[in-house]
Amino acid sequence: MAVGMSRPRGTHTAVVRACEGPGTAGEPDDGRDSGAVDAAVDPDDLPDGLVVADETGRVICFNSAAARITAVPRAAALGRPLEHALPLEDLKGRRWWALTDPYGGLATRVGQPERNLLLPGGREVLVSARYVREYPTGPVRRVVVSLRGTEARRRTERSHAELIATVAHELRSPLTSVKGFTATLLAKWERFTDDQKRLMLETVDADAGRVTRLIAELLDISRIDSDRLELRRQPVDLSAAVERHIQALTANGQTPDRFLVRTCQPLPAVWADPDKVDQVLGNLLENAVRHGEGTVTIEVASASVPAKSDEKGTAVTVSDEGPGIPEESMGRVFTRFWRGSKRGGTGLGLYIVKGIVEAHGGTITVGRGPGGGAEFRFILPVSAPAYLV
Repeated sequence: MAVGMSRPRGTHTAVVRACEGPGTAGEPDDGRDSGAVDAAVDPDDLPDGLVVADETGRVICFNSAAARITAVPRAAALGRPLEHALPLEDLKGRRWWALTDPYGGLATRVGQPERNLLLPGGREVLVSARYVREYPTGPVRRVVVSLRGTEARRRTERSHAELIATVAHELRSPLTSVKGFTATLLAKWERFTDDQKRLMLETVDADAGRVTRLIAELLDISRIDSDRLELRRQPVDLSAAVERHIQALTANGQTPDRFLVRTCQPLPAVWADPDKVDQVLGNLLENAVRHGEGTVTIEVASASVPAKSDEKGTAVTVSDEGPGIPEESMGRVFTRFWRGSKRGGTGLGLYIVKGIVEAHGGTITVGRGPGGGAEFRFILPVSAPAYLV
């Protein structure tokens, strides 16, 4: 890298002056040049590391996040050549600044995309760079480098690995059952009675349903994480939707007196995706029945949308009389893989519920119900089309 070329020093921006400070290059002054800083962001307020080198390749800005990420004191970096202040190597051990040559390379380059690089000692850091020129093919006047730690990426990778492990575990059991029963029926069909065949086929059908539900959950997670969850809005009667789910639960063996429904009329006409609303209600009611105890109370009432007091909506509250959720777990209820008990489940349902509610512009909270059990409350805004407002 050509760091010794003599070029007239350009005028630094306010953000660079704030980082360099009016003091010496090695010791930035503690004071602030109010004329330079008022219209700019102090680099020390940035969450990511910021390193700026001038046209000679010497560091003129090294913010506090950069010092923390690299473990290099600011005073030791300011005024030094960029390749010495920030001695980066790629994963093959090649010196990064000599490889990319920001000052002497192609005049059409505008920077480097973010990539994993190594600091001395093997510490990984995410680095991206921008080459600032006065005109498109002119000489580089500044090299602006952004630094980020890899902790967030590692957490994401761990989450993905955990998701894969969970999926593999949840798929293994039903697929083993499906494979075993179908192989048995094909090999020994004539030896079984009609009742035995029916029992085996019902088991295969139930396990295939488990696989289908798991795949649907994975697709929902993918769409939620990428902000691609599609909503087909139409008028939804939340009170009627609640009644349908309770009828389905009683038809599957729950006693009708297990449920208490309170509907506070009048209710605003909510525009939402009916299938997604059914998914939310089904998950919350199933959780209350499976993990709660006593009476499951469902209340449907009009409500104002939090943070939008002028916007109306409908709130649905589902509570039970079981042991509830420990206070220390309240903040993790809507995260992936959270399970309130050891009674099965993937731990993905409430994460999906929260994603669906928020995609509608609503909110969902968890707390302790009047009967001591868990209480989930979600609010969906009216979200009527503009031509109806």
